[in-house]
Amino acid sequence: MTTQDSSRAILEHVGGAANVAALHHCSTRLRFTLADESRADEAALKATPGVIGVVTGTQTQVIVGSGVADYFREIEKLRSGGTGTRAGARVEAAKPKPTLKRAGAVTMDFVVGVFTPIIPAVAGAGIFKSFLILAVALGWLQTTDQTYQVLTAIPDAVFFFLPLLVTYTAAKKLDTNIPLALGIVGLLVFPTFAGLLTQEGGVALFGLTVPAIAYNAQVFPPILAVLLLAVVERLARRISPSVISTFLVPLICFIVVAPATIFLLGPLGFFLGTLLTGAMLWLYGTLGWIAVALMAAALPFIVSVGMHKAFIPPTVATMASAGRESFYLVASLAHNLAEAGSSLAIAVRTKNKTLRGTAISSGISAFFGITEPALYGVTLQNRRAIVSVVIGAFVGGAYLGIAAISAFALVSPGAASISMFIDMANPWNLLHAVIGALVAMVTSFIVSLVIWKDSDSATVRLLEQQSGASVPAPDAAGGVVAPMTGEIVALGAVDDPVFSGGILGPGIAIRPADGEVRAPISGVVSSLLPSRHALGILGDDGLEVLVHVGLDTVRLEGAPFIAHVEQGDRVEAGQRVLTADLAAIEAAGLDITTPVVVLNGDAYDVAPLATGRVAAGDALLAIDAKETANGIA
Repeated sequence: MTTQDSSRAILEHVGGAANVAALHHCSTRLRFTLADESRADEAALKATPGVIGVVTGTQTQVIVGSGVADYFREIEKLRSGGTGTRAGARVEAAKPKPTLKRAGAVTMDFVVGVFTPIIPAVAGAGIFKSFLILAVALGWLQTTDQTYQVLTAIPDAVFFFLPLLVTYTAAKKLDTNIPLALGIVGLLVFPTFAGLLTQEGGVALFGLTVPAIAYNAQVFPPILAVLLLAVVERLARRISPSVISTFLVPLICFIVVAPATIFLLGPLGFFLGTLLTGAMLWLYGTLGWIAVALMAAALPFIVSVGMHKAFIPPTVATMASAGRESFYLVASLAHNLAEAGSSLAIAVRTKNKTLRGTAISSGISAFFGITEPALYGVTLQNRRAIVSVVIGAFVGGAYLGIAAISAFALVSPGAASISMFIDMANPWNLLHAVIGALVAMVTSFIVSLVIWKDSDSATVRLLEQQSGASVPAPDAAGGVVAPMTGEIVALGAVDDPVFSGGILGPGIAIRPADGEVRAPISGVVSSLLPSRHALGILGDDGLEVLVHVGLDTVRLEGAPFIAHVEQGDRVEAGQRVLTADLAAIEAAGLDITTPVVVLNGDAYDVAPLATGRVAAGDALLAIDAKETANGIA
């Protein structure tokens, strides 16, 4: 069956062109957003020649391998009325059926897309201000000094213009006109408008009193304004003659959205922000230290399923309005240090050298506020380890809650960011934060030291099985080397069913420490999409290896990636092929775990050679061609 025939069959088995609301593709898979998922025939899709696998969920993903671009073009041709369909206009798809699952996924995606990109600015500003507070506390600066006043204006400006930062990310997420959105929301922080609101007697528009609200540092009014703008702009473009749409569309948007923001959306957003902030303060005020302790103990499980992202909006709102936060960030400090204590104790107790190395590096990372290596590499995989983390986090969180600690910067708490707890009005705040962090770490360390057993560790059993296997040593022609430096992650543990299920083929994954990507084998670059997030290489002996930097990073449209080669180029193993901005990927809320997969694995025996930490160029996978009754497969 040709690609054209398979494409026609795929389109038919997803319910036809009328059932396709949207179609995108990444390096190996077609991503269908369907109006009615029940019309997709998963069994028929899997049986279609050329289809490697199918994953269902909020999208129906059809995995077709490195030829995905050809399938995409053929299906788009069919959807547009080309070969195999009646000629004419593009087939219009019905809108996807609204479901609670889809609504929840869309809402969470929107929240992450709006708030995650602004965290670096807010975190940097908070830490910057904490250093200024420290300088004043040490007597290096005085609050009356002009130097201090100029320097403190830098972080203050970030929070003052927070509505504009949120406007930018929301407009980008909703694909609406960014300058227009900034122009409308800019009214809320425009000094002249703010002055009118605060003057004696207030101000009225068309005889209606304008609510007097200070919108600086607010996050929800701009979100509501941009949501309305996205709708109004689309409607305005439909009704505006093209010859005058350049000025008519923005004019309509200003006339409709600006007054609505002044009278309705601004006050409503302010109320929502106050409500969320009040809810967190109520929870803390009602349960006190128990709330912090329970949150700290629950965080390993909350983070593991990604639900910690739901705490970003209220935490940002609380920090922006009150200048401090006493619940989520404080609980995070206890959890992070508890992860460090458990990992370091395991490093002391375990007899497995590979696990010891992983636990040491993970523990150090968690100590400085980066818990993912410890969480996914050590504690979640081992029952006794996670028990020690929960106990340590609860005890540390209880101390921090009783001491009424507050954070003053929105950043992952740890030794590297401990200055976020500096309080000029309360020097004890920092001291209690340090003590509470140590309580969490020491408690977790002791508990883990006492209860840990290698014999009860799933990680140790897996490592021993791997080390006991008869694995051939790699050579220049038959081995795959590590394309990046970082921590090894079993492919089955990757948070993507396409990779973890082995649908694309066997392999391994790396959680990279830096963004340099090097060729895992010598050969020709067989695939390199415009998004530059994944690269396939066809080896001289027919082996085809895919390096996919991060998970779902096709959504970033190539922004954090630089390609140093082009499709069709000849590369040698170890040659630099891509550079990825890992910080930008994580800031977008995406996982940087990088699968390395043998796409034609059916023809080869593939065996992992590395565990723990690996350096770029180290032996990663041993490859042997399979033999059949007729010779080599």
